Amino acid sequence: MLGWFRALMPREDRFFDLFERHAATLVAGADALRALLDGTQDVPVACQAIADHEDAADVITREALLAVRRTFITPFDRSDIQALVGSLDDAIDQMLKTAKTVQLFEVTAFEPSMREMGAVIQEAAAATAEALPKLRALGENATILNTLTERVIQLEGRADDLHNAGLKALFKASRQDPMAFVVGSELYDHLEKVMDRFEDVANQISSIVVEHV
Repeated sequence: MLGWFRALMPREDRFFDLFERHAATLVAGADALRALLDGTQDVPVACQAIADHEDAADVITREALLAVRRTFITPFDRSDIQALVGSLDDAIDQMLKTAKTVQLFEVTAFEPSMREMGAVIQEAAAATAEALPKLRALGENATILNTLTERVIQLEGRADDLHNAGLKALFKASRQDPMAFVVGSELYDHLEKVMDRFEDVANQISSIVVEHV
């Protein structure tokens, strides 16, 4: 009877599948965000793509949280799983907030530092997607996981530098147009927050490594 009951419960390795599926939405969302900032895709198309990826991430998040409640044995502490999934979801949520701001203010051209931040975000998403499958074998992958999470943290620092330099340049260029500075600074703030959320993901992965290795 116990074996039959456990067969109905989500498998422990299902969590790793969910982490990796969530990471894929981050990569896709970051690709769409960069296309938006670089102007290689029309604003409405890029913004809709980000919204679609955020919707897919929400479905995965709900599935993961349900699995936490239904699974007897989890690969990590339940709180760690919830925190990791939450931080992943926050990252793509912030991408969507960026896209909504673009649409709200009808922005069609982006500052050079914004475009560079888009590239940094794309790189952080790729590093995150590379790291998450390695959680399946923490002992074997601790070193590379530490390298990847440190890379994300370095990228967050790079994004901070771009944010500060971009704001300064925008201020100088917008002396006769205060509204342009207001809109631009809000976009910079959203982009910086995207990277802050990726740093949260990296910190959560590092915490899991420390606890289990």
